[in-house]
Amino acid sequence: MSFAPVYGPRSRALILGTWPSPKSREMAFYYGHPQNRFWPMLAALTGEPVPAREDIDAKKQLILRHGLALWDTLESCTITGASDASIKDVVPNDIAALLAKAPIEAVFCNGATAYKIYCKYLQPISGIAAVKLPSTSPANAACRPEKLREVWGAALADWLINV
Repeated sequence: MSFAPVYGPRSRALILGTWPSPKSREMAFYYGHPQNRFWPMLAALTGEPVPAREDIDAKKQLILRHGLALWDTLESCTITGASDASIKDVVPNDIAALLAKAPIEAVFCNGATAYKIYCKYLQPISGIAAVKLPSTSPANAACRPEKLREVWGAALADWLINV
């Protein structure tokens, strides 16, 4: 099953992944693969230190301090390993329930698959057009860390709360 969403009363921007990788499921939290660039990129964009891989609370606090929310598009699915291309039997997450609890105004999708799933299943419910961002997955090695920071930084610039 998917992880619970991370959100708070100041969460205006939602970052959506697709589904937790085997390494993330092992860690029991988002972007747990040691080579995933999500946490280093977010730390760079916020000017904060990179949370330790096993420090889930520090990761949650990083998200919440900067007015973000974090979740996945899928509640469940059938998947082979971490291959988004193999996803089938999808059950989307209940975005209406999240939007009823958090003041989300913008949605950013971590990669093309999350974007595709969001547009098909969740956007008709949320009414919020999403921004497709390059995946932070190690499988997207063609997108260098500098490019990730540039593209994600431009997209999130108006949404990050500076502390």
